[in-house]
Amino acid sequence: MIQITINGNSYSAESGETVLSIARREGVDIPAFCYDEALAPYGACRMCLVAVTNGAKEGITTACTLKAVDGLAVVTDTPEIIRLRKVLLELYLAQAPKSETIKALAAKYGIKKTRFTRKVYSDDPLKGRCILCGLCVRVCRDIMGAGAISYIGRGQFTEINTPFYEENEVCMGCGACAQVCPTQAITYEDVEKTRVMTSWSKTRVLLKQCTGCGRYYAPEAFISYTNKKLNPAVDETLRYLCPDCRRKEMTRKAIFLSMEEPVTG
Repeated sequence: MIQITINGNSYSAESGETVLSIARREGVDIPAFCYDEALAPYGACRMCLVAVTNGAKEGITTACTLKAVDGLAVVTDTPEIIRLRKVLLELYLAQAPKSETIKALAAKYGIKKTRFTRKVYSDDPLKGRCILCGLCVRVCRDIMGAGAISYIGRGQFTEINTPFYEENEVCMGCGACAQVCPTQAITYEDVEKTRVMTSWSKTRVLLKQCTGCGRYYAPEAFISYTNKKLNPAVDETLRYLCPDCRRKEMTRKAIFLSMEEPVTG
């Protein structure tokens, strides 16, 4: 264990841990949009800027990529950092004017409007809420191994969607993209036997029916993917049960096994 200092306060950490992960664990507020613990940090959004004052090369850098070393000292809210965050928030307001997350953080920094402009089209599948942080692309490609979505276009016309804005059969409908999205730009809905990924060109994925209650509860492709990853494999009696039925079946089995245990005197 080592000691680092954030805003004059000392914290214990493991060598090599990122400053942002330490700050979040200790309740120190450092905003960030492109960071998720399941993915390698890459500092794309620039919101987590901190000023290094000791223990590493001094200057402003991203907390998500800054590795902790003994004696490291950083400050999270210098006047220069606040100024840079305000400029970034203006840019994000222009990029995603419909995002309540962006508007709320901007208001926290006293930003109510932006000097920058970008046209948001009425048929934008992400409804003017995407900041192009790339978390959805990375989780789909690096964690799920699907690569169903990617960047499209260049410059101010850059977007994230499926290739050629068409339904993509490699999408498993897992919803991981929606889970990591920091601005709630990604939406999907379950309609009877189908999950419709409304943000991804309305890609449709068939849902699996629970063998217990008959409810359609999760995408077939995703269930097949997870079952192949499990080691040891899930019990056949539980394989295609929805979470509620699986919990009931596991409870029933536990009670049955406890009744079979011999009573010792």
